[in-house]
Amino acid sequence: MPHNIYHNFLIKASPKEVFDGVSQPKHLDNWWTLKSAGTPELGAEYNLNFTDQYDWYCTVSKVTPNQTFHLKMIKADADWNPTTFGFDLKKNEKGTMVHFSHVNWPEANHHFKHSSFCWALLLNGLKNYLEKGVVVPFEDRS
Repeated sequence: MPHNIYHNFLIKASPKEVFDGVSQPKHLDNWWTLKSAGTPELGAEYNLNFTDQYDWYCTVSKVTPNQTFHLKMIKADADWNPTTFGFDLKKNEKGTMVHFSHVNWPEANHHFKHSSFCWALLLNGLKNYLEKGVVVPFEDRS
């Protein structure tokens, strides 16, 4: 039985700003990756580089501009390889409600639990980046 991570939270920004924040490499590098590359088009490949040891790849598995962005891992850690993560965005009166998911983990092991915790921290970093312009240096992101 696969295991899944879900986080829902509000960002006081437009759906376009949030979509760009989760899909454009110049923004990903400000809250998540050390360096990244890719374009938000169905089937496009993304490189998510965290270090030389963690130089991962994925493909866009679902995309609707300003609404949905999902990536399927293709070259990563063994626990991450079968997974897909993504962002579903819903505009509301206060900004954008983000429905984050990271699904199809093979086990609820230490790495799964640690990743869930890290996603919560990183997604808070995304929120602070888009709402306040805060960029946490890569070496300080956990």
